[in-house]
Amino acid sequence: MKKTLITLTLCGLTLIAKAQNTSVEKSTFGLQTGVLGIWAYNEAKLSNTLALRTEIGFDFGIWESTYYDDYDSPFLLTPVIVVEPRFYYNLEKRSKNSKRIDGNSGNFIALKMGYHPDWFVLFNTDDAPVVSDFSIIPTWGIRRNLGKHFNYEAGLGAGFSYTFAKRAGYLNNKSEMELNMHLRIGYRF
Repeated sequence: MKKTLITLTLCGLTLIAKAQNTSVEKSTFGLQTGVLGIWAYNEAKLSNTLALRTEIGFDFGIWESTYYDDYDSPFLLTPVIVVEPRFYYNLEKRSKNSKRIDGNSGNFIALKMGYHPDWFVLFNTDDAPVVSDFSIIPTWGIRRNLGKHFNYEAGLGAGFSYTFAKRAGYLNNKSEMELNMHLRIGYRF
């Protein structure tokens, strides 16, 4: 009887441990870098599968457009502010397969909303005018961990951007389709 009671208790504890909800982290903060910039980010939990990512950083650009035709080296490093709700859709499956979900490691669908303000530009040797823009880009992506603190992230999406060219002295503002392709490696604190 004693062995049966101990066995049932252990089985009950196992079921209770498995009954925990799989969820995104309450809050995670880190730095990421890629070929096209460096960013600091925070992801705050909205629900078990939704997180709100806020990001500030610098995007590197090699600009080929009508706004920079008169300049020899349109290599720019511009500030960027991003707000991005993310839906992590496979956390439960990863957890059941004993794969890591810490640091919001999983697949996601996001709505990336970015703004490049016209505050300043780094590496602007030709004094090209700063042209701010706003973009909304639905994106699919993945994030995976490399050890305890490092991670990598890749994403792909297409959406809409609006360039505020009149503010920089041009005749017309411009709207166009924009791609979001990113490959980043990061450090999570």
